[in-house]
Amino acid sequence: MHGYQVKHQTITIGGWDYAIRSLLDKQQYADPQGAAEDAGMDASGWPLFGQVWPSARVLALLMHSHAIAGKRILEIGAGLALASLVIHRREGDVTVTDWHPLTGAFLHENLQANGLGPLPCEAGNWALDDADGASGLGRFDLIIGSDVLYERQQPAQLARFIDQHATPDARVLIVDPDRSNRSAFCRAMAALGYRLSMTPAETRLESGEAYKGRLLRFRR
Repeated sequence: MHGYQVKHQTITIGGWDYAIRSLLDKQQYADPQGAAEDAGMDASGWPLFGQVWPSARVLALLMHSHAIAGKRILEIGAGLALASLVIHRREGDVTVTDWHPLTGAFLHENLQANGLGPLPCEAGNWALDDADGASGLGRFDLIIGSDVLYERQQPAQLARFIDQHATPDARVLIVDPDRSNRSAFCRAMAALGYRLSMTPAETRLESGEAYKGRLLRFRR
């Protein structure tokens, strides 16, 4: 027994159907081995990885047509990693990161459900100083994320993590649903030498729902 309930849904991205196993709702919680507690995750934050959020759908739509050939790609705070599934289906080179202890298990099942081969999946704890590359992630040409600025301490931590894993000419693309921490994150990225181009997303999901967040594009 897992101690949590799941559901199975079909998400359509760019005309392709993706079978996604997710948590039943935002009330689920199970941490029998204390892995989430050890990572500093409380019960309210535990189920957030297991939902298909609007920002994740927007990022996945962008990755359906984004230029990925020859790029090493990192998805940060991936959750259910919908964007990475899209990239993988397009035969892109993508690595999944999220600090939730169940990300890898859900990714494995969703890859199998979609007839896709394995993907590298790492913990990706932004709070750790990885200047020496101890995580083994290496550096990436394109770093992507969706709705990753929901905690007050995250802007500086995330900016540092991105910088530690970005190639000299890397591009960074963040889909943000107008979180209050966005300004602090943009300042932290600027302090590290990144230029920002911010535009309204002005995207309609395939359900017809309008998304009113922002696209943050950074480069050195």
